[in-house]
Amino acid sequence: MEGFSLSTATFYLLAGLAVVGAGGVAFSSNIIYSALSLMLSFLGVAGLYVFLNADFVAGIQLLVYVGGVLILTLFAVMLTHQIAEIEVSNRTVGRWPALAIVVGVFAVMYKAVADTTWYEGGVLGTESSTYAIGDALLGEYILPFELASIVLLSVLVGAVVLSRKEVAEEKEGSETR
Repeated sequence: MEGFSLSTATFYLLAGLAVVGAGGVAFSSNIIYSALSLMLSFLGVAGLYVFLNADFVAGIQLLVYVGGVLILTLFAVMLTHQIAEIEVSNRTVGRWPALAIVVGVFAVMYKAVADTTWYEGGVLGTESSTYAIGDALLGEYILPFELASIVLLSVLVGAVVLSRKEVAEEKEGSETR
């Protein structure tokens, strides 16, 4: 095969990792396996970001999604003590129409990729994008950056207040019994 190099193999490996992980999320009936498949998909996407020289975005992908959202989801599922009492059913009514839609979308995407004339650019530079992003965040975008941090802080405080209220209500309910 002409043009099949190590970088091409790496790209297909990372893209396959992301697609297989996404498939595991979509088709797993166990929420723990689904979350682990989501981690696999996130790792594949982070690898693709590294492959594209977007090292800052890859780091944020790992820190925020794998380190934050996914672990928080796993902890929420595993530490919920009342989860055994809840009957969760995974209806399989929509699987065949969903599969037909996925096959149709895949066929359209394959046709678009096969019919496109691709531009092959030169080798990208190896300079890091992290410096430019940090300079922009602490320069011309300092106000939106600080506003986002205030919004996140208020969400965190609101979550603590709501969780403390639920704990207080549970204690009052157990004392009246």
